[in-house]
Amino acid sequence: MAITAAMVKQLRDTTGAGMMDAKKALTETDGDMDAAVDWLRTKGLAKAAKKSGRTAAEGLVAVKVANGKGVAVEVNAETDFVAKNAEFQDMVTRIAEVAIDVDDIEALAAADMGGKSVADTITDKIATIGENMSLRRMAAVEGETVVSYVHNAAAEGMGKIGVLVALNGGDAAFGKQVAMHIAATNPAALDEASLDNAVVEKERQVQIDIARESGKPEQVIEKMIEGRMKKFMSEVTLMGQSFVINPDLTVGAAAEEAGAKIAAFVRLEVGEGIEVEKEDFAEEVAKAAQG
Repeated sequence: MAITAAMVKQLRDTTGAGMMDAKKALTETDGDMDAAVDWLRTKGLAKAAKKSGRTAAEGLVAVKVANGKGVAVEVNAETDFVAKNAEFQDMVTRIAEVAIDVDDIEALAAADMGGKSVADTITDKIATIGENMSLRRMAAVEGETVVSYVHNAAAEGMGKIGVLVALNGGDAAFGKQVAMHIAATNPAALDEASLDNAVVEKERQVQIDIARESGKPEQVIEKMIEGRMKKFMSEVTLMGQSFVINPDLTVGAAAEEAGAKIAAFVRLEVGEGIEVEKEDFAEEVAKAAQG
């Protein structure tokens, strides 16, 4: 497969690796982007392997809580200027209010909002403001206590990052602390049981490859892998993370002390996972073409 300059740049942006290392990784993996990331990690050449969580689009996340249910809705726009527009913000607020009574994004798009569907309302606003917009995501949680938190709020109940936490037991004050923790650390799952098996196995294989690169005996390698997987779980699961309010405790231990069971959480960040092409990398293209 031909390795293009755009592919090299994408891998560099994803991992922080050097240009020639990124190109070699793609060559070794026949252009498979995910495999190339793993190859760089195995060789110790990737600064980070996070391919998601990068904010690359504008708009707002709005949160709404009512009657033991919380919803978070992401509405995108092309520019931050529109996200600060009072007309846009009012529309996003009303969409979040409608979202409390529906189950998914399709139902939300079709739901009535003042005599028009949410989808038609957004279409009308595109014509009024003159910028493309989209209803991108919706997520919900339910529990005895549901707490919301917006990081760097642009207006009441909306901003760039919206978090919901559902608790059984405990209180809203503890829930707010957990929500702030989630905003800061962006855990991948509630606990080890909630983590996608494919993600776990992929990480295990990467750690096996890294350990074997060390050339150490097999029994040592097994202990290395066990320790690194334990560290991985403590980094990516909410219950295993060190609690930012009290780093001496994990979130799980803090919840136990508070008499709370964390039932679910949601964290939405504007533009998360959306790639936006940067306009000018002619110099990098020229270097990659030379080899």
